[in-house]
Amino acid sequence: MRQIPDPLSSKFKTLLINNKIPQKDHFSYLKWLRYYLDFCHKYGFKEYDTQSLTPFISKLKEKKQTAAQQKQAAKAINIYYDFIHSQSGYPHKKPAQQSPKKVMVQEPPGSFQELPRPRSDPSHRRPDSASKGAVQEDARENWKKAFAELVNETKVRHYSPKTLKSYSTWVRKLYRHCKGKNPELLATEDVKAYLTDLAVKQKVSASSQNQAFNALLFFYRRVLNREFGEIDGVVRAKRRPYIPVVLSREEVDSVIEKLKYPYDLVVKLLYGCGLRLFECLNLRINSFNFDFGILTVHDGKGKKDRTVPLPQTIMPEFKAHLQKVKALHDRDLDEGYAGAFLFDALEKKYKNAAKEFIWQWFFPAKTLTFVPGANEYRRYHLHERHVQKAIKRAVNKAKIYKRATAHTFRHSFASHLLQANYDIRTIQELLGHSDVRTTMIYTHTIKSQTIKDAKSPLDF
Repeated sequence: MRQIPDPLSSKFKTLLINNKIPQKDHFSYLKWLRYYLDFCHKYGFKEYDTQSLTPFISKLKEKKQTAAQQKQAAKAINIYYDFIHSQSGYPHKKPAQQSPKKVMVQEPPGSFQELPRPRSDPSHRRPDSASKGAVQEDARENWKKAFAELVNETKVRHYSPKTLKSYSTWVRKLYRHCKGKNPELLATEDVKAYLTDLAVKQKVSASSQNQAFNALLFFYRRVLNREFGEIDGVVRAKRRPYIPVVLSREEVDSVIEKLKYPYDLVVKLLYGCGLRLFECLNLRINSFNFDFGILTVHDGKGKKDRTVPLPQTIMPEFKAHLQKVKALHDRDLDEGYAGAFLFDALEKKYKNAAKEFIWQWFFPAKTLTFVPGANEYRRYHLHERHVQKAIKRAVNKAKIYKRATAHTFRHSFASHLLQANYDIRTIQELLGHSDVRTTMIYTHTIKSQTIKDAKSPLDF
């Protein structure tokens, strides 16, 4: 099959963005263009001739392509026609006068690139004077610089993207609460008022309020380079003891039965190894040691590594899944794609690592992701939201009336081990908890089996 020339491929990707084609469909649109060019070459049609579209769609129909696929292919080729006929030297169509379209570029998590103007911003309404507008614009520029510094500080400390997203969200909310006040003029009283507002008016949970406090503490110390100060008198949300939701073994099995591949295998790992969802989806091929039955979790919560035993009962399923991942990886290499996404500077150190099988995701995404800067396609892992939605549907189908989520299977893993009289310190290590007091919460999820009658050990 003929390949799309690189200049045309690059231009066509830009056209897809300009035509507001969803990023997830770019791969399919490129595929239809490649099929069309191959069709024209094979059957003697001219690539710029619109009369060739009808026989091309008829050919797709013969190949048992669905109506939706035929419609998508036609749209892809029409986008190609609009481009090719606008170029000099091609007949049939003259360049159309079109208004310029903006190419939307996705900003990093929580970017202040499009910082909203607070209601009190003089430029939001008719300004009283030019000086007020200038002062407010200066404050906005300082906020943009402060946020850029927040991104740098989190990356220097190798914080996870989720931490950056969380911190930037709370800083944004502080910006809105203070009505765009210059960050250089922020005082401890502003933070006090904001945290009190969270607890009293917004009625957020204690964990959310603590998260906001930690985010703003980091912002003050690392970005504004000044101490937080005393915050006595702040109304704090009351933290209540939390007892995790636990499923019985029968309920776990019934949920797995309602799940389709590969989501059933994801849940079997969540429950069978006690993994967090992000730990499970971030697994790569080199995380598995099938010979010794060991799974290594790299960069878990707190950037900690740990090992857990693999469930022997589903080892055949693991190996069958591995063969499917290998077949998918081989197809990606044949199509000339750039491999898997890698973390930090690993790819700079090992230039071919992204295409090596051992660095592929154990649960690869079904579609490829286009990287605009590098002008290439790469494969990511399954999206967390897709797994969560699949689990929710399965729980509903199994008619389980508990608030069960992906994390519930980790709770069930710990509770069932404790119920089987496993040592709490062993469970702590398997879960990756830093403090045994965190693991002790699972003592409340099972019936106590301790003998409470006082008795002398001489009478045992």
